[in-house]
Order: sequence, then C-alpha cells, then structure tokens
Amino acid sequence: MLIAGSGPAGLTAAVYTARAQLSPVLVEGEPSSTSDQPGGQLMLTTEVENYPGFPDGILGPELMAAMRSQAARFGADIVTKKVTKVQLDSSPFGVWTGDPSAPDPDYVAEAFIIATGAQALMLGVPGEDRLLGYGVSTCATCDGFFFRGQHIAVVGGGDSALEEALFLTRFASKVTVVHRRDRLRASRIMQERALGHPGIDFAWTQQVAEVLGNGKVTGVRLRHSTTGEEQELPVTGLFVAIGHRPNTAVFRGQVELDDQGYVVTRNGTATDVDGVFACGDVQDDTYRQAVTAAGSGCMAAIDAERWLEARGS
Repeated sequence: MLIAGSGPAGLTAAVYTARAQLSPVLVEGEPSSTSDQPGGQLMLTTEVENYPGFPDGILGPELMAAMRSQAARFGADIVTKKVTKVQLDSSPFGVWTGDPSAPDPDYVAEAFIIATGAQALMLGVPGEDRLLGYGVSTCATCDGFFFRGQHIAVVGGGDSALEEALFLTRFASKVTVVHRRDRLRASRIMQERALGHPGIDFAWTQQVAEVLGNGKVTGVRLRHSTTGEEQELPVTGLFVAIGHRPNTAVFRGQVELDDQGYVVTRNGTATDVDGVFACGDVQDDTYRQAVTAAGSGCMAAIDAERWLEARGS
C-alpha cells in the first residue's frame, strides 16, 4: 500500500491500513514544496475549534503532529519526500520520489491512495503570508466564529466568495466584499442574496494591494482596478475566496480528473483505475473540512483493503 499526502485524509488512511497489516508507505511531501506541504492546510491554521474531540480547541500543527504520531505508532512508514512521477496503468503501481527520468520507480505498491489535497489560491500581496492564521483565512466555516462583532472583508466575486460572505454575517458586524470588477460572476440567486443582505457591503472595482497589521490584521490597502487610486479599509479579518487548486498535476493523464482538476471518484473512493483510490480535498470541492477529509481517508483505506482481499493479495 502506498499513500501520497499527509493531511487528515492521508494520515487517517495510513492509520487504518497500518492496523490492517497492509504495510503502508506514506509519502508526506517536503517542507520546501508549497503545493505538497506535509500535514496539509492545517499546518497553516492556528486554532481549530470544530474538530470533534477537542472541546477547548487545538492548534492545527499540533493536531497534525498527533495524527502523524498515531500513524507511525501502528507501523506506517512515513517518507519525507515528494511524489514526482507515477505509473498507474495497472497494479503494481510505480511511484517516483526523486528524478522522474530515472528508469525505475522508487516504490512499487499493489494499491495506491491519492490524498494530496488542494491549496487555496492566494492573492500574493504583501502581508498576506505573514498574517495567514492571524486574521487572514481561506475558510469561513473554520474561522468565522473568531470574528464576532467585527468588520471583515471577503475577496472574490464568485459563488464561493458570496457563500463565505453570507455565512460570515452570522458573526460579523459588517462584511465587505472586495471585487476587482464592477459586477459579480456568481450565480443569479447568490447575487440576489448577497446584494439584498443588510450586513454586506461591496467595494467594487477594487483589488487588495496589501494586508495591514503587525501580529494581527488591522486593515487592507485597496487599489482601484482602473484609476490606481488607493484607500485603506479598516477590517480585522480578511477571507480570501478566489478558488482552490487540487494538487493533481502529477496525476494528469494517469487518472480521470474533472474540469477543475479534482480526481473523479465513484462507488466510494474508487477512481477509474482499478486499485487506485482518492480521498480528502483532492477529490472534494464541496466540503473541504478536516473532519470530512479524515472520514474519506478511512473510506479509502477500507475500500483499498477490500480490493486487495478480493484479488487475493
């Protein structure tokens, strides 16, 4: 068994497959690779209050360290490398973690679980990385609770951005949607809900040029899309909702991907390649929660175990 990815999905799959005596090797990624960060997106999260079993909350990196230790305890072989190439024509599958032009794979496995996750698209402006987790967020469901009674901004103009904004009105005193154009690209029904909500304002034809604050967000510097004129918007939170990118580049042409690049699964976690399974955010563009990723990691492990049993492995 080989698992690619070490977020909640991959590590849960490792726990289950290790306990099933399937000798899993988990390729967790490399710290230098932003698209394959060991531990997944929770490594960039401070307080996690909505993961079951932690009534007082837990730090994201602490939760992932505990999951990693649990997988290792049951015998999962965790490798701090990045998958650079795969050969998924048929089982046994080949996986390269070094030079992709090498003639032979570094690992060969009868079954393979893809759990490489997805990454939120970021703005790439000054202050964003520095304040990520300290007022800058990519998940309203995860972090909205921390902004009760505060003025916060949401960047984006699609359905996801408006969904985030509407959700955040449950907590915030005001939500300002920052959009670089003068009209939204979201569906009509979402536009009607957001435009008609008394708790949502719009900053039209504006782009975030910088996130302001020292230790926590205190505002954003906006730049007009056409005139270049700048102004400051005093907010204590900034939610970036301009989309996600699944980490599937290495699997393109190997398994079926949808138009957005997510792995297509059916009948649980099975892909279109017999013996290859996918779980977590790499195949989920709807929920994108740690708990749903962990649940699908369990599903992938069980699906893989049953597949191996059926073929007499």
